[in-house]
Order: sequence, then structure tokens, then C-alpha cells
Amino acid sequence: MQKMTSHERFIRMYQHMEADRIPISDYPWRGTIRRWQREGMPEGISYIDYFDLDRTACIGVDITPQYEEKVLEETDEYQVCTTKWGTTLKNFKKDDSTPEFIDFKVKTPDIWAETKKLMVPAKDRINWNYLKENYKKWRKEGFWIGAGLWFGFDVTHSWTVGTERFLIALAEEPEWCVDMFNHFLDVNLALLDMVWDEGYEFDSVSWPDDMGYKQNQFFSVEMYRDLLKPVHKRAIDWAHAKGIKAHLHSCGDINPFIPELIDIGLDALNPLEVKAGMDPLAIKGKYGNDLVLHGGINAVLWDDTEAIEAEMKRLIPEMKKSGGYIFSSDHSIPNSVSFEDFKRIVKLVKKLGSY
Repeated sequence: MQKMTSHERFIRMYQHMEADRIPISDYPWRGTIRRWQREGMPEGISYIDYFDLDRTACIGVDITPQYEEKVLEETDEYQVCTTKWGTTLKNFKKDDSTPEFIDFKVKTPDIWAETKKLMVPAKDRINWNYLKENYKKWRKEGFWIGAGLWFGFDVTHSWTVGTERFLIALAEEPEWCVDMFNHFLDVNLALLDMVWDEGYEFDSVSWPDDMGYKQNQFFSVEMYRDLLKPVHKRAIDWAHAKGIKAHLHSCGDINPFIPELIDIGLDALNPLEVKAGMDPLAIKGKYGNDLVLHGGINAVLWDDTEAIEAEMKRLIPEMKKSGGYIFSSDHSIPNSVSFEDFKRIVKLVKKLGSY
């Protein structure tokens, strides 16, 4: 089959049809890129272009309350700062570290009411220069163009309220939680409507909403149906009204939620986190006709040549059947993966993933 552009490959996957090969869309950590450069990957070229992976672009907008960003403390090891969300973070300077969330401004419904007033859609929340400089190139070169949404359980508990506080609020103050879900989405969709109306059309929307952890979920299916599912449905309906696809990133074991997501028309699910309890082959068998599956290649195995090759040979021939599959790790590519390791992985996935 003749070589396709990334846009053509993604279209075929969403149509549950075969392409020249499955798309490859994954994200290395910053330290992983630095390691690859130390081990021979040229600087000044993206890993996407170097390895001939699939070209994607994302259009983002700023829905934050735009609280003041300032540095409170800095050492050789970390920096403590405030964010546009009103959170206080400790960012560690070591490669591939994750921030520690120290404090949150939004702790009560009353504080949220004041914060909400600051989250108003306006054109200056969109990076128009970025779009003008890049959009034509993306289209000309066959990129798959997505737009980012920022709403739901994950980003509300982690970036706005705090996990323990928000989990309690889901049970004791659900109206507050639903108001946050909906307002985040309202502002996001209003801004993306502005982008769309200016002629910068995109192919999909995606959003992160981690609803599970190892072998379990943060809340029940019943709570999901009552509080969050209607908001997810609004995002999906908005996308489908524009003729585009809806793609959810949700880490952890979210097996009980999959039928609910299919019920509201979700098009694609990522990352199929194996170590948390997700079985890609079982999910493909049950839901492969309804969902594009993106991921499911256990990141724990990527630095073990024999183990990762065996896993790829076990999974890819089945996952690629009838289209509907995008290759990636089940989280992101860790810095334990060498440059030579990744070369072998890319070569093998292109072989196994060809039609």
C-alpha cells in the first residue's frame, strides 16, 4: 500500500479500516529526549521527524482564572511557585520529576464563585500568532490536528481544589463539583468556537481525565453517571456537531466506565494502562468495533528488549485488526529506554503494524 500521511492514517483508524500501517503517537519524557541526544540523536530535529513517527499538532487555549504566577522559593534542587490556577507547586529540577502540589486557592464554593468570575472567554486567551505561523504547514504536510479540552475530575482535583478535598466534595457538595465541571467546559468550548470560526478547523478534541488508579476507580459508576457523564457527553456532542472526533486520556483501571463512555459516543480511548489492570486484548475483543484504542503497550517493559518485543508481537497483530488502533506506551516513554532500544521498537512496530 502506498505511504499515507498521518492525517490519512488517523482517518482510516477512526473509520475502523486498514491503512498502510497503524499510526505511532507517543510522548517521551524530557529526560528521555536528552538521553537520546547524548546517545546519538541529533539536536535540532524533533524525535517525531527523526524516527518518522506520526505528525500531530494540538491547539490549546487558556481557560485559567489567570492568578498571578510568581516564584516563592528556589534552590538548586527545586522551585516553589504559584500558578495561574491559584495552586502552589514545588517543581523539582531533576529530569522527569513530577511536581508536588502544596496548596490550593480554591477551597470552598464561595472562593470558587469568585474564581469563576475570572474565567471568561476572550480572544486574548488564544495564541493567534502560533496558529497563523503553523496552521497552513500542518494542513499541507498532513498532520492530524487536535484541540485540547481541560475539564473533568482529574484536572479539577489536581489543579484547582486538591484531591482529598474534591473527593469529599463529590459526596457532600456535588452541585459545586458539577458547576466546576461545566464551567471549565463552557469556557473551553467558547474559546475553541472562536478558533474554529476563524478558519482554524481541527480533526479531534482530546482531554485528560484520569478516573482510575491501580485495580480501582476514584468513584463509583453511579456517581460517574450522576455527576460527570453528562458533562463528558456535552463535550462529545459538541465535537460530533462539528464532524470531528472525541478522544479521552484516562489513566488507571477504568474498565467499569468503558460501556458508559461508549454509550455517550466517545470515539477513542487512551492509554489502556496495563499495570493498573487494563487488558488491551480483552478491551479490543469487547469494544474494538466501538472505540479506537490508543496505547496498551506496557511502559514497564520498554527497557527490556526481549520482553517488549514479545509483548509487541503478542499485541499488535490483534490490536491492528480492522483498524481502530494507534500504537503507544500505556503512559509515556521513560528515560530508561535507550536510543538503540527505541530504534528497535520503532522498526518493529512499523513491521508488525503494516497492513
